[in-house]
Amino acid sequence: MPKYFGVLTVAMAAIVMIWMMPGPSFAQNQGKGRGGKNKLPSRPTPHMPDGHVNLGALAGEKGLWNGSAGTSLSNGPRQVDNPGLNLPTNLQVPDVPFLPWARAVYEHRTETLTADDPHVRCKPSGGPRLYTTPYGFEFIEVPEMQRVFVLGVGGPHTWRVFYMDGRQHPADLDPTYYGHSIAHWEGGDALVVDTVGFNERFWVSREGPPHTEKLHLIERFTRTDYNTLKYEATVDDPGAYSAQWTGGWNIPWNPNGEMYEYMCQDNNRDVRHMYGGER
Repeated sequence: MPKYFGVLTVAMAAIVMIWMMPGPSFAQNQGKGRGGKNKLPSRPTPHMPDGHVNLGALAGEKGLWNGSAGTSLSNGPRQVDNPGLNLPTNLQVPDVPFLPWARAVYEHRTETLTADDPHVRCKPSGGPRLYTTPYGFEFIEVPEMQRVFVLGVGGPHTWRVFYMDGRQHPADLDPTYYGHSIAHWEGGDALVVDTVGFNERFWVSREGPPHTEKLHLIERFTRTDYNTLKYEATVDDPGAYSAQWTGGWNIPWNPNGEMYEYMCQDNNRDVRHMYGGER
């Protein structure tokens, strides 16, 4: 127990130190990893000594993953679509297997944009949306604890915990924004995460596809090269959809990025979106 407590203390201290680091502006934090004319030269996918993928920076280097703003799980003309990052295998919106009520909710949300979006009120992003939120995120692997932590800067300060010790999901879970996640390495380049126990108080992605507490999410993170993280999410929610469906996007690496303190409540100036009008 003392040894385990010491490991836990070191891990949490590292997380706190990362969050307390002073940070550059958003523009500085973008780096040159978003593609196009500034696309970084390709480098091989890094691996840990035991052969599984390293989802972070190499020793002595810095960097983090830029949230791919404008990406989505499905492609359609009425949403913010980023063909440079969205996966070509994404469904078109008309092909997403919404149940009738879920399609109606989705259409309302896309028509009203962010008027009802909990994220613009500084609520946690939940699920896939964490990986479209600006300012970056990173993975911290703690082998002694058999866990992987994901830390995100944008929105409300965000973290997720992926349990890597072979446990199963608890039988009874209190629904939360990020659910309960178990994970494993697959092959040399992918991390697969299985999550249940979500609440209904967030949007799965920016355009607002609805979900219920029945949501079972399978996420796959594949580092296809040093500068690219392929993100795929399979949505299995019989309360909102008639079948499983999968979507995703590519996330660029920012070699100059570092974690820093950002508080949504202090930095949000978008009153019209937060309250539907001036107050």
